[in-house]
Amino acid sequence: MPAALERIWEKVLGLPVQIGYVRAPQLASWLRKRWVLARNPHADIRFHGRSYLGPGFSLHIPGCSTFVVGPGAEFRRNFRAELSPGAKVTIGTRSIFTYDALIQCTTTIDIGERCVFAESVLIVDGSHRFRDITKPMLDQGYDFRPLTIENDALVSAKCTVINSVGERAVIGANSVVTRPIPAFTVAVGAPARPIDYFGPPGAEAPEAPSASQPDINDGASC
Repeated sequence: MPAALERIWEKVLGLPVQIGYVRAPQLASWLRKRWVLARNPHADIRFHGRSYLGPGFSLHIPGCSTFVVGPGAEFRRNFRAELSPGAKVTIGTRSIFTYDALIQCTTTIDIGERCVFAESVLIVDGSHRFRDITKPMLDQGYDFRPLTIENDALVSAKCTVINSVGERAVIGANSVVTRPIPAFTVAVGAPARPIDYFGPPGAEAPEAPSASQPDINDGASC
């Protein structure tokens, strides 16, 4: 057997198997994990513990990138992640993606434990440049930066996240996160701005930047 096929076969068989009665969703999730490993033989993909992969789970990892999922994480339906060569995505214990989520990563995206992502959320670590009027739009390139979503954050439906989100922060539906959102903060809008703080007294973050200050590299999510 060629060496490449041997590596694929080792990955497919590498996840633990428990003999006995298994419910249909668990069995389907187990099979999806093996299919993902077989389709991305050069990537470092790890599913720890009893993570659940629902229908439509898809990873596109053409190079040697890393995708790590903690125990109890749940991807309910139509989750997709696209990783550029050398990128790394980490998803913490018991984090949940509901429906139609998309992650696009070129650097690193680190998602903490027990985070919740509602329907149709986009998480991306880059933005398209557009301010150089001497260049065509397609020639201006991108700005990338690592992105972190800390423990217990809640991102509501149809949000776009292109900057970091603090611990227990709540992002309102249809918001666009272009600046870091502090911990224990409710943020809404496009761009998302803090409107409430519910954390420990005296630990409030400094006042949000004024509207005249640029968002993340003055770029546009693409």
